[in-house]
Amino acid sequence: MQRASRLTRELSLLATEPPPGITCWQNGQLDDLRAQILGGADTPYDKGIFNLEIIVPERYPFEPPKIRFLTPIYHPNIDSAGRICLDVLKLPPKGAWRPSLNISTLLTSIQLLMAEPNPDDPLMADISSEYKYNKQLFLLNAREWTAKYAGQ
Repeated sequence: MQRASRLTRELSLLATEPPPGITCWQNGQLDDLRAQILGGADTPYDKGIFNLEIIVPERYPFEPPKIRFLTPIYHPNIDSAGRICLDVLKLPPKGAWRPSLNISTLLTSIQLLMAEPNPDDPLMADISSEYKYNKQLFLLNAREWTAKYAGQ
């Protein structure tokens, strides 16, 4: 019961006061959500629209939602299956998830990760080393992927 009322409240807030560049909605059932994140200006993802899937577990908010990119993205912390390496998406001790966090803060954290990759905790080692040692090539590849997969 707590989960349903909390999710309803969060979705209502996301609809009325969404974070800049983020939209989120129900995809049929209450625990199956979709989101879109607009690529930030001054990032290689600028003008891209990235679709995400959010699966809310039975134990939410005591367990973090499972979030993955449906749109391919060239990023050191996001793999080809769309999985995201981000501490707030995992339970402690390895993660930083807390029940006080919500879907809006998670999507904002993912948006920040897109703007500021963490090459020291990569899911994609090759993209991470490109980001660290050949940033121009990384930016070129990321822009190409954005145009190809996330362009309007």
